[in-house]
Amino acid sequence: MIYTVTVNPSIDYIVQLKKLELGKVNRMSYDTKLPGGKGINVSRILKELGQPNIAWGFIGGFTGKFIEHELQKQNLKTDFTEIQADTRINVKIKAQSETEINGQGPQLAAAEIADFKQKLAALRPGDVVILSGSLVPSLPTDFYFELIELIKAHQSEFVIDTTGKSLLRTLGQNPLVVKPNHHELAELFGVKFSGLQDIVFYGQKLLAMGAQHVLISMAGDGGLLIDQQGVYYSPAPKGKVINSVGAGDSMIGGFVGTYAASHDSLKSFRYGLACGSATAFSEDLADRAKIAEILPQIKIEKYEA
Repeated sequence: MIYTVTVNPSIDYIVQLKKLELGKVNRMSYDTKLPGGKGINVSRILKELGQPNIAWGFIGGFTGKFIEHELQKQNLKTDFTEIQADTRINVKIKAQSETEINGQGPQLAAAEIADFKQKLAALRPGDVVILSGSLVPSLPTDFYFELIELIKAHQSEFVIDTTGKSLLRTLGQNPLVVKPNHHELAELFGVKFSGLQDIVFYGQKLLAMGAQHVLISMAGDGGLLIDQQGVYYSPAPKGKVINSVGAGDSMIGGFVGTYAASHDSLKSFRYGLACGSATAFSEDLADRAKIAEILPQIKIEKYEA
């Protein structure tokens, strides 16, 4: 089974304006409300791929009820930990450019945190837990690492979608996948890249430090997979980018869902790229039809320095 963890989910309130004028009353031309959070995004993509999964996380208040109701409408299986405080609302304004106003998230009680950790007792060898997204302020900064220790104790795999020191600390626990973009990778090692060779060099460092698979997204320049079999490159497929929200989550969902079913890293890389691009070319997260449309465009070649 695959489990996704969204510690700090949200209602994403998306507002479309012709032009945003600060200090004035603005009339929206379109709005919608969606269940948000990186782990939830991954669960939705896994569902499109037909891969069974369960969404874990903390939800509370009328906002939390909305999220759970919307996911149930999509036949997505959830097992959230209920909390007293309200789940946050994030505002995504699409006008001349994209502007985001994100809530901090709720305060969590010690008993609520303990209830959530108890869910990990259900893990079995071979299960995969995907940890992604920001932590709420009331959680310790090493909360993900605490969860990883519990996951490993059950001989389950984990995927970590984070950056900086938090990512580096987890590498010794052999994450199944890490997925920095090229900017995050450069920042991680305090360097500037002058070309693809530099990106590959530092991606291989993550492999040497313990990651089983390293995915590196490079926006319009394509993506890389680095594992024990080698380095593989794929150029970006052609299409109009209309949505930057959830593309990275979709890439993780495509890779992990395919890998869980096939244990074929190249096939998983191909589906990861297709899912990420399909979301970038869609108003919302990609659906099964859009993924199938993009998949034939994905071409993978072995990288030779």
